[in-house]
Amino acid sequence: MSTPKPDDAAAATEAAPPLSSETVTPQSTQPPGFKEALKVWLQIGLLSFGGPTAQIALMHRMIVDEKKWLSENQYLNALSFCMLLPGPEAMQLATYAGWRLHGIKGGLAAGLLFVTPGAIVVLALAMIYAAFGNVPLVEAIFFGIKAVVLVIVVEALLRIAKRAMTRTEHWIIAAASFVAIFFLALPFPLIVFLAALYGYWRTPVITQAEQDAAQVPMTVPLGQTTRTVGVWLVIWLAPLLALSAAIGTDHVLSQIGWFFSKLAVVTFGGAYAVLAYMGQDVVTRFGWLEAGQMMDGLGLAETTPGPLILVTEFVGYLAAYSHAGGASLMAGLAGALIALWATFAPCFLWIFAGAPYIEWINNQPKLKSALSAITAAVVGVILNLTLWFALHVFFKNVTLTRSGPLHLWVPELSTLDWRVVVLAVISGVLLLGRHWPIGKVLLLAAALALVLKFGAF
Repeated sequence: MSTPKPDDAAAATEAAPPLSSETVTPQSTQPPGFKEALKVWLQIGLLSFGGPTAQIALMHRMIVDEKKWLSENQYLNALSFCMLLPGPEAMQLATYAGWRLHGIKGGLAAGLLFVTPGAIVVLALAMIYAAFGNVPLVEAIFFGIKAVVLVIVVEALLRIAKRAMTRTEHWIIAAASFVAIFFLALPFPLIVFLAALYGYWRTPVITQAEQDAAQVPMTVPLGQTTRTVGVWLVIWLAPLLALSAAIGTDHVLSQIGWFFSKLAVVTFGGAYAVLAYMGQDVVTRFGWLEAGQMMDGLGLAETTPGPLILVTEFVGYLAAYSHAGGASLMAGLAGALIALWATFAPCFLWIFAGAPYIEWINNQPKLKSALSAITAAVVGVILNLTLWFALHVFFKNVTLTRSGPLHLWVPELSTLDWRVVVLAVISGVLLLGRHWPIGKVLLLAAALALVLKFGAF
């Protein structure tokens, strides 16, 4: 199953029955018992390799085709909604499915079990990487992984562009966003805000059918939604406020919490939008990681179950491990936990507050137009990420030069590493041309890197 566009999914579905914060019975069958559902959510969490598209297809097969817990229409409506939210759409879709079946406890169970297996694996890999990352053998393996990651980012760029660029103005928005972030270093949240304003203002002519569809009534009282938002804001932010009060806002752990919380609000477009914003700030603004370490983290996240956005846990661990008074295991563990909390707690807020409004949101032309413009802007931002990664992967020395408002990354041409270029070309052929699984390509690239590093080259 391929991931549908938000507009396509909305157009292809019928109105689902009214939703509430209580358990809702799918049209096709009685809801399963909670223990039975837990087993399925855990199974999905353990098998969710391959990025959001593969994860969405896995959930569709298990909860729509096999279990018939949700109808096709309910699933696609929910998918459209989750694709409009900031953050990891696959994890949010799992949370919605659990909520639909068993209310709040079902959503918590499904969302947490989707994330937990991968989070445990990423934490273990981050600990090993922080302790042994400078071993020549390990460096050689990640030498190959970086080349594959670059191709993966290019593939994500092509996939999102194909979905998002449906009108000429979308190409203009994407180009303007690229110039704004690559050459002018404008903040990603500002770019998202301006794109949303433009999209809302430039809503295409609304047909009578769209006007009628926009009249879908809201099924939950506003007061109930306000209470839900208030409770989850406290759950999300109170621990971070307490942490900042205890250790100060300048401490690296406080900075990790607030930085990833900001990411959770503004990163529309999935995990690669998060990377586009996070990658350069983590390296150039905070100095927590080097560019190569950022690429290594993405490579690790690609090989583990769970959402790709678990790379934030890797970043949180390494940032705290290295910048909290010397290399510290306990600081690293705290940084990883804080990064996870700031990344995923908001996802439950978006779902529990927004799920009852799925039909209403999917039928608002102005809101859909604003979100389409945001997605187009994300394409330009990910192009910036792609070039930034490519420069730091292919060249050993890259310098940031400034001239007035202009910013430009300039590589030292003599430091080009032809071995990485070769690995990237091979990976591109296998991933984009032959459509090999990511895990298989990563293993092959790591093996070839060992040959190139330790062979007579």
